[in-house]
Amino acid sequence: MDASRLQDIKDWLIDGARSAATPSAMMAECCERLVGLGIPLWRVGVFVRTLHPEIYGRSFIWRQGAEVETGTVDYSFQDSPTFRDSPLAAVVEQGISFRANPQAPEAERYPILMDLRAEGVTDYLALPMTFLERQMHASSWTTKDAGGFTEAQVEAIRSLIPALSRYTEITTLRRTASMLLDTYVGNRAGERILGGQIRRGHTDTMHAAIWLSDLRGFTPLSDRLPAETVVDILNHYFDCQVTAIREQGGEVLKFMGDGLLAVFPIAERDGDPAEVCGRVLQAARHSRGSVDALAYQTGDTVERFRFGVALHVGKLLYGNIGGGNRLDFTCIGPAVNVAARLEKLTSRLKRTIVASEAFAGLSGEQWTELGAFPIAGLSTEQRVFGLRDEAVA
Repeated sequence: MDASRLQDIKDWLIDGARSAATPSAMMAECCERLVGLGIPLWRVGVFVRTLHPEIYGRSFIWRQGAEVETGTVDYSFQDSPTFRDSPLAAVVEQGISFRANPQAPEAERYPILMDLRAEGVTDYLALPMTFLERQMHASSWTTKDAGGFTEAQVEAIRSLIPALSRYTEITTLRRTASMLLDTYVGNRAGERILGGQIRRGHTDTMHAAIWLSDLRGFTPLSDRLPAETVVDILNHYFDCQVTAIREQGGEVLKFMGDGLLAVFPIAERDGDPAEVCGRVLQAARHSRGSVDALAYQTGDTVERFRFGVALHVGKLLYGNIGGGNRLDFTCIGPAVNVAARLEKLTSRLKRTIVASEAFAGLSGEQWTELGAFPIAGLSTEQRVFGLRDEAVA
């Protein structure tokens, strides 16, 4: 074993594996370097737990002669037989190492080792990867060599783990920051914050379709039901909209009690406002159907729900607004104000979906004019439009 070449790999990892642009590329290059060093690797896996409301962990699997496979698992995975009956469960939870020969009889208690036996694997080594805050993650190393790993090869792999852990921790922290920002402030805002737009006054102008909705009868609902039930109802209610919004290219900016503010950006140079508004309308129709179908059991009562959504299009200011060291990435401007005023009309007009003249004019001939109404802050009344299929209903 060439100790200097092994040290080169460690130094490369500690320096950020600069020749590898992604974690997957790092996995491939690292394993190929180790094979070139004389370690007969067949399959290597790195398993990292994440801080995410839906994703429990991510995996990176390298196999000799194949592309690195990446995957994610949700929180149900940690209680599944696949994980509980795997050596990785003990590695992650107890921080211990595990080594076994998949061809040996004692390996039969582990389904993963039986799968590896079928591939011809002769040695399996699982090692903990400890981050600075003592969180445990895991790696696995296998070979198909007749005698398995030599002790020198095992020691070389063990010596590599601290450097691999540091690289993995840094990339995981950055990915976690990105995912949390995406979860709490939205994708576009998250990208801008990570890009350095963290000072008050950092703003941009955006041309966008605007979505503003709220739940009808929320105040009496919240007075009548326990707070925990109301929160659960709101989560189900928002699910009816968020999925449709994101599928059509929108970004949710705010949850304001029972209110939701989303934007669908329109590119300045080559954007097609009619195409974007068409997608917004698809999302609104889908959400209307989902909320109509939503039923929530509370005791002997089945709660049903209605909501209103206002659609508008225009320019808005998008960026950091706040006081002191507490900032919010949000959007403001006359266009947002118009959408907010239109949303208040949905209940009065007994409509689920209403649109401004600007939005209706861009999204096709599916609208009927509902009249002209005064809008606070505007000197002239604004024409408001409703969907024709709601008039029929």
